[in-house]
Amino acid sequence: MVEDEIAPFIVVGVDGAASSREALRWAARQARLTKAELHAIRAWDFPVTYGWTPDYSDVDLAAQAHQDLAMTITQVLGDLPDVPIVVRVEQGPATAVLVEASRGADLLVVGSRGHGAFDGMLLGSVSQHCAQHAVCPVVIVPPQQD
Repeated sequence: MVEDEIAPFIVVGVDGAASSREALRWAARQARLTKAELHAIRAWDFPVTYGWTPDYSDVDLAAQAHQDLAMTITQVLGDLPDVPIVVRVEQGPATAVLVEASRGADLLVVGSRGHGAFDGMLLGSVSQHCAQHAVCPVVIVPPQQD
């Protein structure tokens, strides 16, 4: 391998929703098959409010997002995943964080829909945005059917 060559990596967006858990499972299998590193990313941002603005000074939203992501990874892949995983928690809208993370990635994997308000939609706004704007191939994984 050339010294400046970047090892292959797969980015997966994880928000804890059922389809993002399936996306994590799918991305881990793909990373195993392609010998790629897995970058599990959780985006967080301050909640949008109108009128009165709550005081978030005593809440560490980044730490909570990191804890949620670590817990989801353990629940889905176990305590000792068999693929190398980089855990990333970044502030910002999920769409912007994931599109930026797609730069240099071999693949971006997202669930078909997350925690948005429109449960009946076939494709969520984040997955649709990623499909249109990511700079690498995108796989959109639906939730497992019972």
